[in-house]
Amino acid sequence: MSDEGPETIVAADGRAFPIDVVLERVAEAVRGYPAAAMFDLADRGFRSVFEQLVACVISVRTRDEVTLPVCLRLFAEAATPQAIAALDIAEIDRLIALATFHEQKAPRIRAIAQRTMDEFGGELPCDFGTLTSFAGVGPKCANLTLGVACGKAALSVDIHVHRVTNRWGLVATQTPEETMRALERVLPERYWVEINRLLVPFGKHICTGTRPWCSHCPVLPECDQVGVINPR
Repeated sequence: MSDEGPETIVAADGRAFPIDVVLERVAEAVRGYPAAAMFDLADRGFRSVFEQLVACVISVRTRDEVTLPVCLRLFAEAATPQAIAALDIAEIDRLIALATFHEQKAPRIRAIAQRTMDEFGGELPCDFGTLTSFAGVGPKCANLTLGVACGKAALSVDIHVHRVTNRWGLVATQTPEETMRALERVLPERYWVEINRLLVPFGKHICTGTRPWCSHCPVLPECDQVGVINPR
């Protein structure tokens, strides 16, 4: 926070929203909770573009509590494009079997590995267009990969970021894609990666989908509680 006071951005309802104060409080609130899977993997050393992209493909529609051990199991067997490309689809499927839609993800992961070897010399570039050219990779995964692996300012909006920022009244949107576009207009770029890192555990453990813990939420004074019913 600057000496001139908290930095504010304009919320969807027109009020000044102290984004730096809010995110500082969220950071303190989630300090004791597990990190989101992609950030946890990066902390464990799996931070290449290829590893992060594969992990994000695995994470789609899969809870972090499952994503992390599945990724660790796969990477223990094969962590490089060359190693994964050498596996057949059935073996990849066996290794990621606990992930949701693993049957569809296994051939996609092998295809990513094979193209990484054939077209990019074994190292994927930090390029949104390249990442989204792979089957199963949308803007959310591409941006999260760019943010975590490449350090680029890229917004990745999952269901937690979408829900929490709408509850706050910071945005007023119907889908994560709309939320991403709305946040790109108002959120300073230095928070684009950080907001995903913070709001995933915050949304999982405090600002939960049903009966959020408003009674001990550090952001309650700034929150509009949009759509909140029967909070704890």
